[in-house]
Amino acid sequence: MDIKPGVPAPSSGSAPGTPTTRLVSLVLVLGTLFLYSPVRRYGFVIYDDPDYVTQNRVVQAGLTWPGIKWAFAGWHASNWHPLTWLSHMLDCECFGLDPGPAHLVSVILHAANAGLLAFLLFRLTSCLWAGALVAALFAWHPLRVESVAWISERKDVLSTFFFLLTLLAYTKLFQARPSAAEASKLAKQDRGRYEDRAKISGSPIPTFRICHFKELWAALVFFTAGLMSKPMLVTLPFVLLLLDYWPLERAGTIFNRNSRSIWLKLAWEKWPFFLLTIGSCMVTFLSQREESMASLESTPAGLRLANAIVSYTRYLLMMFWPSNLAVLYPLPQHWPWPQVCASAVFLVALSWVALRYRRQRPHLLVGWFWYVGTLVPVIGLVQVGGQALADRYTYIPGIGIALALVFEARIWSHRFQLRPLALSLAAGVILMTLASATAYQLPVWRDSQSLFTHAIAVTRDNAVAHTDLGIALEQAGHFNEALSQYQAALRLSPNSPELLNNLGNVLSQLGRPDDALAYYAEGLRLKPRPIAHLNLGAAQARLGRFSEAMEQFTQAAQMDPADPRPHFWRGQALLWQGSSAAAVAEYQNAARLDPNDTETLLQLASVLAADPDPAVRNGQQALAVALRADALTGGGDPVVLDTLAMAYAECARFADAGEAEQKAVERADATGQTNRLEAMHERLRLYQSGKPYREVFSHR
Repeated sequence: MDIKPGVPAPSSGSAPGTPTTRLVSLVLVLGTLFLYSPVRRYGFVIYDDPDYVTQNRVVQAGLTWPGIKWAFAGWHASNWHPLTWLSHMLDCECFGLDPGPAHLVSVILHAANAGLLAFLLFRLTSCLWAGALVAALFAWHPLRVESVAWISERKDVLSTFFFLLTLLAYTKLFQARPSAAEASKLAKQDRGRYEDRAKISGSPIPTFRICHFKELWAALVFFTAGLMSKPMLVTLPFVLLLLDYWPLERAGTIFNRNSRSIWLKLAWEKWPFFLLTIGSCMVTFLSQREESMASLESTPAGLRLANAIVSYTRYLLMMFWPSNLAVLYPLPQHWPWPQVCASAVFLVALSWVALRYRRQRPHLLVGWFWYVGTLVPVIGLVQVGGQALADRYTYIPGIGIALALVFEARIWSHRFQLRPLALSLAAGVILMTLASATAYQLPVWRDSQSLFTHAIAVTRDNAVAHTDLGIALEQAGHFNEALSQYQAALRLSPNSPELLNNLGNVLSQLGRPDDALAYYAEGLRLKPRPIAHLNLGAAQARLGRFSEAMEQFTQAAQMDPADPRPHFWRGQALLWQGSSAAAVAEYQNAARLDPNDTETLLQLASVLAADPDPAVRNGQQALAVALRADALTGGGDPVVLDTLAMAYAECARFADAGEAEQKAVERADATGQTNRLEAMHERLRLYQSGKPYREVFSHR
């Protein structure tokens, strides 16, 4: 039996490329842009955004050749997705660290995905309104909010953009119409190894082997780009096989005795796609096995399987009733077996229905197994992270469910001869309901505090949400509230070294270094890390236990010689002991390792400008360092301006010193840093009288 690419029966609607389809696509894209436009006012969040942007010096440098090599040469943040890194670098190159434009880039990509999906379905099915409805359900569902409003999930919208381009190139491959002369010439070159195509509009359309089409190479390039944006696309070859079944109908819609050879041939022709999939799986395994991939001891195989079965059902429920959505759903210690069994029966029943009606309703089989198959990489059988499931994981799988539902509804509407007005009203109500739910969910992502406060409110026993809310509160200076969140998290996760470290930090900020020492020491016992040594040493140094502190800093430096922080803290300890010259040498070592760390630059400039020992002071060096810190912070930071004034005064440039100090006073007053104003005014009077500033840094 020949492989015959079929075309769905003609239906009411417009062909791709007509004014009607262009208008529908434009409305869909503009509606998506409008719906998600509030994210332009949102900021970064502390969940992954520091790794991707806010604390990533390579990304912040913009598009540079060293940065491009860094993106491709290894894996970072437990992933290898160089194109995603390049997109963040391009954001920083164009917008700096302004999160608003970066959010809008993600929104534009999401809107483009909606338009591409609609166009793909127009091309495949010739059903204008059904394709537009599937795309709208995909684009306006509140489960999409996480992928669009979270800057770290740029990889979702970017990889799906290439995913859809791959499908478009593939479908064009089998809908091409070569001329009879061209087909005859190609057939002779290939010694007649071509199949006859089905008749389309009464004209025989010869098809030729897949390797002779330029669209194949376009599809492979897009697929490669998608994998380099997010490896979740490894299931794409199986999606191509589903499209071969319907709507392309390259093997017919009936399984029979010839099906095996047909499907083997269809699978074999996709060997380049499978090869790329295997390579991406290997790279992903290597990148995640050390840091992110959970062990079987921490997450047993039985729990993983049970969670996978339940999650398939939970995702479906969330698609139909998207309430209580959260950034993170904790993985429970166990799932009740009745719930697991009920979910398994439900999934088997839906699979049976899809297979049972594959002939009459092929869209059910394609939509259902699109959903089941594309979720496999993230369903938790290979557990990465501590979540049970995640909204972002439905970004591509949700298309399958929308596809099955819309085309099934189309059949029933024809059967009952429903009027177009009634169908339009029903579709409008559904879309407006979803859009309203999306608009309600979007403000959750406004900032870290709102994000994790909401997660705590809609989930149970969420230690990660309590911890991250504590971090957000600590960064905002609300130390008592942060302590309360950390303590709540500790009750749920008593053996977390990161949490113990955070508790030590906030207790240090609250002036309780003795209490902080106990938490630091326990966290270090559970997991020796450079940061744990540094924090324990810093607490000891604040208590005047300098020899013990220096030992901790030395161990941290030995664990990570490229880390500038041990040098910085050794400098602090030496300075507090009165050894300013030795402290300057350590600060300079830290600055060489990280020339863009403003804290190190400010401390170094302060000592060089204001230390009482003339052998330590160096006004010109202090000024150069302070000017660099001023450039890095954009020229408006009151602490930097205050330090710059010290350096000007040491160089006897008192007019410049007074001007810089006056700006520092104004900026401190404008930003509410009133605790610094009295000291700044005193220094301003010194500079106005032609005197430099001196400070004894020793804590003895």
